[in-house]
Amino acid sequence: MSTTPGRRIAQAWIALRADDPEAASAFTVACERLEAAKSLRGLRRFRVFELRGALPAPEVMADLLHRSTQFYNPSKERCVVRCSPVEPSPVEAGEAVAVVVERGGDRRAAAERWWRHETGTRVEVREGVAWVMRFDPGADAAALGGALAVTRGRLSGLFANPHSQDVDVVTGPPSLEHWPGARRGPAGRGGRKGRP
Repeated sequence: MSTTPGRRIAQAWIALRADDPEAASAFTVACERLEAAKSLRGLRRFRVFELRGALPAPEVMADLLHRSTQFYNPSKERCVVRCSPVEPSPVEAGEAVAVVVERGGDRRAAAERWWRHETGTRVEVREGVAWVMRFDPGADAAALGGALAVTRGRLSGLFANPHSQDVDVVTGPPSLEHWPGARRGPAGRGGRKGRP
């Protein structure tokens, strides 16, 4: 299988085809209980895989992901593959995104083994959850997204536990070069807010 020169990182954004009960529940709780959610108008949840290594062309990657139960179920979920910053993303400009990963537990060894078996190449696979937040026009999406991202008590934060998870908040699609907590030293732990 040929790889595309220089193609080293890709993301797969996976969402349920039907309504997402977790996102609906989180949206209701946030709007009813959290000050930072006063201008929250929409909330979506994605499972996000980051793949690093000698990756094939985007259409081959999409086919591999579609065939593997290690990544998603095409009968119940849809997948958007991003191999470069200019490719379409499920995140719109101005939306805040909180990408949450389990500290030290985001690697997916079974997916890495499956990929090597199918392609003969090694890749590093990580999985996290992306909470995509849409706020009222003119609201400070980066600040409000950051306030909603990390749980600090009963009246603040919702998506990440700073004791066991890493989180970064960005506006617009996260960079392909960026992954919360990955390849980061101890200073990066504890629910860091990323660049807006």
